[in-house]
Amino acid sequence: MNAAEKSIHAARAPEIERPGIEELRARLTCLKTAIASRARQVEADGRVPMETIEELRAAGYFDIVRPRAFGGFEYDFSDLVDLNIDLAKWCASTAWVAGLLSAHQWLVASFPEQAQHDVWDSNPNALVCGSYAPVCQAEAADGGYLISGRWSFSSGCDCAQWSLCAAVLPPVDGRDKPAPAFLLVPETDYVIDDTWDVVGLAGTGSKTLVLDKVFVPAHRALMFSETTSGQTPGAELYAHHPGFAMPMLTAIPSCLASVAVGTAQGALEDYLERTSRRVTRGAVAGGQNRMAEFPTIQLRVAEAAASADAARKVLLSDLRDRETTVKQGEKISVEDRIHSRRGQAFAVSLAIRATEALNASTGGQGLDLSHPVQRAWRDANAVGRHISMNWDTVGTMYGQMALGLEPKGQY
Repeated sequence: MNAAEKSIHAARAPEIERPGIEELRARLTCLKTAIASRARQVEADGRVPMETIEELRAAGYFDIVRPRAFGGFEYDFSDLVDLNIDLAKWCASTAWVAGLLSAHQWLVASFPEQAQHDVWDSNPNALVCGSYAPVCQAEAADGGYLISGRWSFSSGCDCAQWSLCAAVLPPVDGRDKPAPAFLLVPETDYVIDDTWDVVGLAGTGSKTLVLDKVFVPAHRALMFSETTSGQTPGAELYAHHPGFAMPMLTAIPSCLASVAVGTAQGALEDYLERTSRRVTRGAVAGGQNRMAEFPTIQLRVAEAAASADAARKVLLSDLRDRETTVKQGEKISVEDRIHSRRGQAFAVSLAIRATEALNASTGGQGLDLSHPVQRAWRDANAVGRHISMNWDTVGTMYGQMALGLEPKGQY
């Protein structure tokens, strides 16, 4: 433990006992019925209820990748992704929000130490939403920056006490040109504009944050160049745990992709349960035929199962390979970062393929908004619309690298 870590530990209460991953999985499974039963209401309300957030908090979900110095369990990021796949089986919107709120505990740990104290000292349970596109320009101010504008797609903002607002910082502090960064802003400094009315992931509450001349101290800024390379203040602060040196885009998008993967697995489980006992109604052609005996149905099940299984393996394998690299004290290369981006987006495309294979054969019953397979199909496709998950964009970037061209994209 270095001197900085000792100073943090000295200021904190004794660490709580860390439950094992399977214990966390068991706690999560206990919430299955409640979370699944709320899925349609979550979609109708356009947000995850605080009741669910508090249940997940009690289960330790938001502590999985939080630093132990601030009361967390400090597990590998792949452990969070693995658990979030399970959560997404029951409600994609809940998994999207809960996964991001938990992942952002890891991202806050990348900031300078004082920023972490700002977030967690007054409220150890503080949760952080975020808007990643640096569409606004920050102004230099004494000791920090002023930011104004609208930050869209801030998932779970109704459940958070802070937000990560991306902005372009002016060329100060030795920088010769403007550069993007995350800025940490408390909920008292922004207003939520309800702009979220969508066909997929409808319950994520990915609304717009409105800020007007908000001052952000310099220590609450994290440069994109730091977090995308893994060379952050937090990585140095928590040198004992190499997981904090992971490049952000090998980690955070994996959590987003996990939602599509889990959604596909959940759709398959529901489809099997319903179809195994379903018979045709018949109409003019006659009925009472078992759906399970149709070869076309059997093939759709096989395609969905293979796609969902492959998606999970690709996603977790890539992430664990990157974790092995940092644990060995090695730097993750640009090539490996782009390889991870390829795996994340391809896992989502496989998940979409799985849900489409199932949804196309649910018949008239599958049109009902209460039917979980059609919801899974819409939600998986919504994940694929995210810029970090779009296969055309990410696949092209990988192809550019493989062909010896300069890759253009987010990595």
